[in-house]
Amino acid sequence: MTNYELIMCIVNTGFSDIVMSAAREKGARGGTVLHARGTANKDAEEFFHITIQPDKEIVMILVPKKIRDDVLHAVYQAAGLKTEGQGISFSLPVTHAVGLTAATNDAAPKAEGDKKSESSDKKAKAETADKPTDKKEAADKKESADNQDVPADKTE
Repeated sequence: MTNYELIMCIVNTGFSDIVMSAAREKGARGGTVLHARGTANKDAEEFFHITIQPDKEIVMILVPKKIRDDVLHAVYQAAGLKTEGQGISFSLPVTHAVGLTAATNDAAPKAEGDKKSESSDKKAKAETADKPTDKKEAADKKESADNQDVPADKTE
């Protein structure tokens, strides 16, 4: 389990910048926007008393759990159902994540098993430290090793 949540916001096309501005004000660092098309029918429009625009943007924002509620609230205030953005937002738990870096030294605590991953990473780096990085370097190392076995006075 990580200490992150994925916030998903589905808004009318053109409102993703408003969503991201609101999220950044509450501590989110960035997000990903996907273009989508809604499939709601006339019954949904009548139930919510709104006209549903079929072209949508889905904004995905990965945030630390501790700011999730603030980000959700800010996004809903900026682009929720009662705005032109007609957005909905929800969050999903993130069980595993890789490639994340902390913006400050106030990084989220490591999940269980991360210590094992760190030691595996260090071991892998140590094992590959003296491995050649490309074919030319490998050939140069081999030639150098071969030349060490040839006495200096013998030439071909």
